Amino acid sequence: MEHRRQVLSPAGAPKPLGPYSRGIRFARFVFCSGTTGVDPGTGKLVPGGVPAETRQALTNLSGTLQAGGASFASVVKTTVFLVDIGQFAAMNAVYAEFFPEDPPARSTIQVGALPGGASVEIEAIAVIGD
Repeated sequence: MEHRRQVLSPAGAPKPLGPYSRGIRFARFVFCSGTTGVDPGTGKLVPGGVPAETRQALTNLSGTLQAGGASFASVVKTTVFLVDIGQFAAMNAVYAEFFPEDPPARSTIQVGALPGGASVEIEAIAVIGD
């Protein structure tokens, strides 16, 4: 069986800030690039700090997952990058809304800075089917 690499470019998604794809589907895997809380309509970070940015980042991530035939239910691993680990609880509260049951494996890492002045960035890997 031949597997082809499919570039995912969901309609209405914010433009990438560099030379990378929003996501890649390969066989049953969907790899989503790190996504920040940029409003696709304005191209700017949503106001409201970590909670609002987390919600928008996950909303943006949802579009990439859907473009690859996946959903939050098929996510097996996420990585969350926070500029301030002191905002862990604020991010977690919103994150839990998107993964209410059986959440995926996750790493959360404090970083020095994120592109575009973002406070949070989230990437994901999903597997489609059993």
